[in-house]
Amino acid sequence: MKPENQAPAPVQGPVYEKTVTRVSAVGIAGNTVLTVLKLLAGVFAHSGAMISDAVHSASDVLSSFIVIVGVKLSGREADREHPYGHERFECVAAIVLAVLLAVTGVLIGRSALMAILAGSGGTEIPGTLALGAAALSIVCKEAMFRYTRSYARRLHSSALMASAWDHRSDALSSVGALIGIAGARMGVAVLEPIASLVICVFILKAAADIFRDAVGKMVDRSCDEATEEEIAACAAARPQVRGVDRLRTREFGNRIYVDIEIRLDGALSLAESHAIAEDVHDAIEGTFPRVKHIMVHVNPA
Repeated sequence: MKPENQAPAPVQGPVYEKTVTRVSAVGIAGNTVLTVLKLLAGVFAHSGAMISDAVHSASDVLSSFIVIVGVKLSGREADREHPYGHERFECVAAIVLAVLLAVTGVLIGRSALMAILAGSGGTEIPGTLALGAAALSIVCKEAMFRYTRSYARRLHSSALMASAWDHRSDALSSVGALIGIAGARMGVAVLEPIASLVICVFILKAAADIFRDAVGKMVDRSCDEATEEEIAACAAARPQVRGVDRLRTREFGNRIYVDIEIRLDGALSLAESHAIAEDVHDAIEGTFPRVKHIMVHVNPA
């Protein structure tokens, strides 16, 4: 999964959870159908690569359930033990998803490598049914990737974005399966396990990207530079604010925490300074829906 710059998200709370659940349900339905079709095609068309691809699609079904559970947990209200909320449960879900993907990739790669070292690529030539299943998978999984990614960008959901790139990795693995099956039908049998090995690489790459992005959000990574500049500009544009001395941000699940120091006229009263700080606070929260909490500190000019 690639970290991507995303536009501010207007959706939070129950609507956010409901939307993620709906998008994940579409993924579950699509992957279930594809898993069955690929498995049948792999068995009846004698294609090991297609069977491996079916295993990948099956893992995507589990991944979508993990996304749903993670988002439901992250949407829980703050409590005494978690006063800042539970948004990081979504990152935990993404990490679990990455680990499951990696295990799936290793198992597929191990089987393919053993076949290559043994010098066997299958005793039977894959049938045309396997070719058709691979082509169908490429089209469907790319469509699912674009659909899921569009909502992940809108919602700023790391778990949903991980699921989207999971769909893309499956589409790419189907491309590898298509090449391997076509090669095996042309008499180069070893291309079958080689295609499975390529599938393994795609899966491991997706797992590493998902893991890296989720861990980055777990360790208080700042948001992108463009967003920070926009937040600073929003504060500086408020009446009587003479400048921004310092700005720090950190991502907390799909939300942002902000610490900002603004510069005001030192002759202002405490009440006046407080009112201006409140104005800056409200302006930033109103402009950037992803911002969950802001701490505004006032420095005398």
